[in-house]
Amino acid sequence: MVTAKFDDILTAFEFTSFGGLDEVEAYLSLERGTVHYSTDAEHGDPEEVPDELETGPYLTLPRKNDLDLGADLVMRFAVERLPGDVEAIVGFFRHRGAYGKFKGLLERKGKLQEWFDYEEAAKESSLREWCAENGVELV
Repeated sequence: MVTAKFDDILTAFEFTSFGGLDEVEAYLSLERGTVHYSTDAEHGDPEEVPDELETGPYLTLPRKNDLDLGADLVMRFAVERLPGDVEAIVGFFRHRGAYGKFKGLLERKGKLQEWFDYEEAAKESSLREWCAENGVELV
């Protein structure tokens, strides 16, 4: 079992999940508990990547959608907290700009902060669960 800082894993998770940065991957060293990033060559290199990244003892960190924290989370929130608006929210996610429309609805209903808190709690809980399932002890 490797020991790693939760803050480092959370930062890497947020960075790789931000705005569709599919060219960025984050890896956890299973020997040192350190986080490393890898990018497509055309997008630059945020740090020195170890040579053994592809072959050594590294675990690829998940992204938002790997942990069902995208539209699935929105729908769970809607069912739990906005049952009368579920149909409208489902409709938002059939078209572009869904998150903007969803957040506009939340703002009108006075539930935007409630959504942010819900999303943050789900993200932390899911990431901690993923770490436990993958033998990563958090400090």
